[in-house]
Amino acid sequence: MQHLILTLVLVFSSIGMSFAQENDTNKKGTIVTAFVVNALNDKGTIKFAFYTKENFRMKPLFAKSANIENGKSTVTFNNVLKGEYAIICYHDENDNGRMDFLENGMPQESYGTSNNPMNFGPPNFESSKFEVANENLFLEIKF
Repeated sequence: MQHLILTLVLVFSSIGMSFAQENDTNKKGTIVTAFVVNALNDKGTIKFAFYTKENFRMKPLFAKSANIENGKSTVTFNNVLKGEYAIICYHDENDNGRMDFLENGMPQESYGTSNNPMNFGPPNFESSKFEVANENLFLEIKF
């Protein structure tokens, strides 16, 4: 349980610290649109972090935040090069820039990953990965 708590704290604090970053490349890539469809309320924001296998659950390649309207939130990642990636997002309901946990270590705020795997424990790249090729992608993420 302590391993799960520590891992989730590290993952969500790295997301919170990286929102100003954007891939600064002149190469044209694919557009990846990620959207959450089932936020419990419209308070706060949804924080999205975009990873490769090498940096998964560390410093994201891209990070963005979006408002919530009617339980839905959308972000767009531009110029994504071909490859395998995963997205982790969470509902920062109180807008404090980090994932909150209960005293027993369970997440207090909702979170999800690309592909919507039903894993127990921290997010996992293999079950969350998707492939970027030549076509734009639309990824629905559920909490």
